[in-house]
Amino acid sequence: MKISEILNKDSIIADLASTHKNGVIKELSQAISKASDASPDDIAAVLMERETLGSTGIGGGIAIPHGKLNAVKSVTIGFGLSRGGVEYDALDNRLVHIFFLLLTPENSTGAHLKVLAQISKLLKKTQFKTGLQAAMSVDEIYDIIMEQNEEF
Repeated sequence: MKISEILNKDSIIADLASTHKNGVIKELSQAISKASDASPDDIAAVLMERETLGSTGIGGGIAIPHGKLNAVKSVTIGFGLSRGGVEYDALDNRLVHIFFLLLTPENSTGAHLKVLAQISKLLKKTQFKTGLQAAMSVDEIYDIIMEQNEEF
């Protein structure tokens, strides 16, 4: 599986409007619902439920909200960029600017973990992160992510 197979351009938000966790999750859920078989409300509910276990704000200005839903037929990712940053209860207590959203079917533990690991690996690349933060459009973000079109 490659990023190009699971990222739909409609699931990218180049400039998130929300400045708080709940709002960002709702925005991202709305965007990714277009590429999945789940409703935005169901997606937001499963993501918020996951946040109660611990923040998916991993530090360094990054969050990877993720969840599993029966309505989702295949692994799907979305992306959001916040120019001003979002208070997200991140592990390092810093504002979050880069959001990768991951949705997987209920029964896909292996795929879920592989994609999470791959996204984490990509976000350790300084050039990748700075490129995403500097991108001004959905097309630029999409192109930067597609350049990293590695197998999961």
